[in-house]
Amino acid sequence: MYEAFRQTEETTVRVSLALEGEGIEIDVPVGFLGHMLELLLFNAGVYGRIEARGDTHVDDHHTVEDVAITLGRALKELWTSRQIERYGWAAVPMDETLVLAAVDASGRGSLSWKGCFPSPKCGNFDTELIPEFWRAFSREAALTLHLQALSVDNSHHLAEATFKAVGRALKQALKSSERPSSTKGAII
Repeated sequence: MYEAFRQTEETTVRVSLALEGEGIEIDVPVGFLGHMLELLLFNAGVYGRIEARGDTHVDDHHTVEDVAITLGRALKELWTSRQIERYGWAAVPMDETLVLAAVDASGRGSLSWKGCFPSPKCGNFDTELIPEFWRAFSREAALTLHLQALSVDNSHHLAEATFKAVGRALKQALKSSERPSSTKGAII
């Protein structure tokens, strides 16, 4: 089990992840984020629990960002503890939306985001928080993450396709490998 905890004046977040087991439990006060997190873990083949409390009476920003930070830290513990394939990618269609995700577990966290949401909200959720989530996640997980929306029909499909695509790319990158992940002999 790989765990991370974060507590601030604005949020409290706890994440536990495992590659073996059963079940995904998400307990966060932002319903849309909870749905996306379940899709991410399911498509990555990762089991675990994510629970958060936050100042959502202000808005969802602090909770979304702190969940991404904590999830990224737990994932970094998971991937740096073993020899992995390192690279993964996926192209995920959802109706007329198509998203490409590519991951390099490089030890150098960065995000390249190319996409525009056609509406500012999915229900009550601010779509501008999706790239913010991925920026914090990739930084803390020490992953190079590329996300590109090749076509978009609506904001919900774009958000959902990004979480599914990253999950599928992570599933490839996190596979155990008999060979070293780098010719350098070490990534981090």
